[in-house]
Amino acid sequence: MTKAQEIYEKVEAMIASGEVKKADAFKTLAEQYDQPVDSLRGAYYQHKRVLDNGGTPPTASGSGTRRTRRRETTSETAVESAIATLRRAIDSIDAEIEVAKERATEAQAEYEAMQASADERKAAITEKIALLEPAT
Repeated sequence: MTKAQEIYEKVEAMIASGEVKKADAFKTLAEQYDQPVDSLRGAYYQHKRVLDNGGTPPTASGSGTRRTRRRETTSETAVESAIATLRRAIDSIDAEIEVAKERATEAQAEYEAMQASADERKAAITEKIALLEPAT
């Protein structure tokens, strides 16, 4: 099992429990692995791409299939290649939107958590300041 697969399965299991949002699952695993959240998020989405590609890791070109070597470029093959490239660009846009949506959801969750704890954190700091200030 690859590390990316392990991360993916752990995140999915945490989410499936219903007690954790994806953003919190990444944070929890980041602490467990002692790695940045973004690294684990990258591993998660790397494995997700493999699953979306039918279990085949994408090639360096990102298409998931190997290209055959051509001896010459004809107008027909050039057009086919251009169309294939444009279709991959459309797929990439959809993937980018999905990743951006996940990041936005995670950012919203972080914002809400910080906002919810702000008064308590401020009160604790104010209390410490009062203890440290000289009495007048």
